[in-house]
Amino acid sequence: MEDRIKLSESEKKVVLVIHGGAGAIKKQNMTAELEEAYHNKLKESLEAGYAVLQDKGSSLDAVQAAIIVMENSHLFNAGKGSVFTNAETIEMDASIMDGKTLQAGAIASVTTIKNPIIGAREVMDHSNHVMLVGRGADDFARMRNIELAPLSYFYTQRRFDAMKKIQSGKDTQQYYGSEDEAGNEKMGTVGAVAIDVGGNISAGTSTGGMTNKRYGRAGDTPIIGSGTYANNNTCGVSATGHGEHFIRNVVCYDISAQMEYGDKSLRYASNQIINEKLKKCGGDGGVIGLDANGNVSMPFNTLGMYRGYITEEGEVKTFIYKN
Repeated sequence: MEDRIKLSESEKKVVLVIHGGAGAIKKQNMTAELEEAYHNKLKESLEAGYAVLQDKGSSLDAVQAAIIVMENSHLFNAGKGSVFTNAETIEMDASIMDGKTLQAGAIASVTTIKNPIIGAREVMDHSNHVMLVGRGADDFARMRNIELAPLSYFYTQRRFDAMKKIQSGKDTQQYYGSEDEAGNEKMGTVGAVAIDVGGNISAGTSTGGMTNKRYGRAGDTPIIGSGTYANNNTCGVSATGHGEHFIRNVVCYDISAQMEYGDKSLRYASNQIINEKLKKCGGDGGVIGLDANGNVSMPFNTLGMYRGYITEEGEVKTFIYKN
């Protein structure tokens, strides 16, 4: 059996890891100013989650805080800046999971919730369900007094133009994830995984989906086990990529299952899924993961993935490209 990878004495325990989407992210397309903007926003997200953990808050609250920062930024395809559907609407998905209790909440195809991750958390905490969809989820948000926003809040011109480009036939793809500010094609999902002082692991994911997607389409993000999974016995995982492939392969749960039943390390399991299993079936994307010992894994099979982590000492590391 493959030995679990432990932290060496020189490594510091990671308490929070995040991603802002994987894809064909090319350094030559980036300006220095834009690259700095992405690093700064990733750092802001990590610091928001870290502040919760430093105050002895829960990993659930830390994940939510980190994701809200990215949902509020036009740089990512989640919340503000979400992509447009084929019907010229914006439909967002999100999920969150508690590794201690295995409780989870998810929303799909919502149109009015300013921060979808809050909607997912409310479903987990204040309903008898795991997932609410469409108008029902939006109505639930109103009932719970969650902050709502009009379409104009989520709208960005470049997202609208990308959808029109596909529909005009000038872009040969039927749909794709999204484009970042530099024009790189990427899967713009955002996510976070955290471990708190009690050793509890939580994970969350949020997205605007795929540009020009059909009305009502939902990807892996709101599906527990595919786009998000957390279990204190193994790890927490958040995914970004071509959702249909992540659903078919139940990616996040598969990583946890390899650890639980096959005694694999997080690093081994996540790399095997992303760079072998998914790659063979044409699935592009990546995951971030964190295990109970503070080991972090961030594999992806694309040119880049916006990602980063923060250690228990507050050391921040953020990355964009393969190396």
